[in-house]
Amino acid sequence: MDINADFGQRTAVHAANMPWSPSPMAGVDRRMLDRMGDEVARATSIVRYAPGSAFSPHVHTGGEEFLVLDGVFSDEHGDFPAGSYIRNPPQSRHTPGSVPGCTIFVKLWQFDLADRTHVRIDTGKIPFQPVSDGIEVMPLFSDEREEVVQERWAPGIALDLNADGGAEIPVLQGGFAEGSEAFSPQSWLRLPRGGSAKLVSGPDGALVWIKRGHLSVDPVAPAV
Repeated sequence: MDINADFGQRTAVHAANMPWSPSPMAGVDRRMLDRMGDEVARATSIVRYAPGSAFSPHVHTGGEEFLVLDGVFSDEHGDFPAGSYIRNPPQSRHTPGSVPGCTIFVKLWQFDLADRTHVRIDTGKIPFQPVSDGIEVMPLFSDEREEVVQERWAPGIALDLNADGGAEIPVLQGGFAEGSEAFSPQSWLRLPRGGSAKLVSGPDGALVWIKRGHLSVDPVAPAV
């Protein structure tokens, strides 16, 4: 299965307008943003857990990275409320679920396979750092391959986004516009390496998650 699998093209998905598709596990649905592969896939998705739903124990051979958008996500490592940023590296194992229900933005099979770094951050407990008028940044992760941050933009801020190594931006709160196209919560913009965008934050400002640099190498589907 290929969904938005041409990583050389700008891609925008307004997932809040998409229907939910069932996963193989009852009570867990998803909105697929990009995908290369079937159930074992390089994938970016928004996943919704119904209250009391859970996956069976499994190993993330290619790693898993996610941000909790609402509710509480749980596994044997803890309970992670909205705003939690988690990186489960290749070969990590867990049993995910949610008692009250939750929604997460999740990326699979996008790690260096030698990576063994676990990251668990509650972004609600970390201050933003001002970097310019109206723009604040919260660093979440960086290595030689990529940088991951949250940014908070004041209303009406104009931004020039350059993506030498590619970039992607899901909207968490508020929104922004790129030309005549409006981005609101669960909207997602992906820029190819060498891409750029001129953005203007909306009247309520914007809270966004940004990953940069990870598309420097052509993405490939996992070998199964």
